[in-house]
Amino acid sequence: MPRHDQPITVALLGTPAVSAATLYGFFDALNSTRRDWQMLHGGPDTPSPFRPLVVSADGRPFDGGNGVRITPDASFADCPRPDVAVVTDLMIPPGTALGGLYEREVGWMRDVFDAGGTLAAACSGALLLARTGLLDGHDATSHWAYCDLLAQEYPRTRWHSERGLVVAGTGQRIIMAGSGVAWHMLVLALIARFASPEEAMQVARINLLDLNHTSAQAYASLTRGPRAADELIARCQLWAASNYRVESPVAQMVALSGLPDRSFKRRFTQATGMPPLEYIHTLRLEEAKQMLESSDLPVEAIAFEVGYQDASFFGRLFRRKVTLTPAQYRKRFGALGTQLRRAVQPVE
Repeated sequence: MPRHDQPITVALLGTPAVSAATLYGFFDALNSTRRDWQMLHGGPDTPSPFRPLVVSADGRPFDGGNGVRITPDASFADCPRPDVAVVTDLMIPPGTALGGLYEREVGWMRDVFDAGGTLAAACSGALLLARTGLLDGHDATSHWAYCDLLAQEYPRTRWHSERGLVVAGTGQRIIMAGSGVAWHMLVLALIARFASPEEAMQVARINLLDLNHTSAQAYASLTRGPRAADELIARCQLWAASNYRVESPVAQMVALSGLPDRSFKRRFTQATGMPPLEYIHTLRLEEAKQMLESSDLPVEAIAFEVGYQDASFFGRLFRRKVTLTPAQYRKRFGALGTQLRRAVQPVE
């Protein structure tokens, strides 16, 4: 694993068969980690913990599989030692004989793995990862259109077209994503492992990364937005962030401010864009979303934990703000959170 005080170098393999959309989508998702969540919440400028680089055998510009001109950041020889090497995809029809193509790429992937790096492949990227021989005796996945053919060519690997994410290999240093928007799942798994599951969920919610057709509001962070410029109100926001569970939090903020009740509510609304009670609800519901993603607590218990005595009121409020019931939210996002936490395996 990389040192925590150093960027995590992720080498994205560029080949003439790569799709620019997946290559640069992966690049952007890694770069957005931590940075965009802080930006949306009014935090300080925060760099991503990742350093993505597009890498190719010779480092020269080339046209990708969909005709987009791609300019690599480095050649294999010039690339800093990567912590992760990723094959985002290959626009190659199933069953195409690769012959002697990509021998340098396959050798480079083996070198990365032998040096202690992690290898990752999304969808048809499994075509190259399988050629390394590192999948022999392990589970693997790919797009359903490729799995049967891969099973014939690499019978020592157990192929699972139905699995969205597979973590395998020595030290759990091989991560593969299968059909659908496979690169989404793969990039989230890498963020979960090398940053944190919570930050992977943040990237998923900001970018609406999910296999289901769900209202964008379900992904939204209810507490987005900067702290108020009004110092008195900002101080009340800071208090509320740690005390939203208490009884009568608005009355306590009024007391903290030293203002008359009506003056405080008017000033708070002007500074934050919402009345103080609605602001407390957003804090409570955002915490409830986190708990639904990461715990098995009953909905009634979560309602109580975030400050609601009436679970029915909590359920109605949650649905109005999030567009899903708490149970529906857990079904959609709890499963994703579980998969991301499973991707965080100790590396030997």
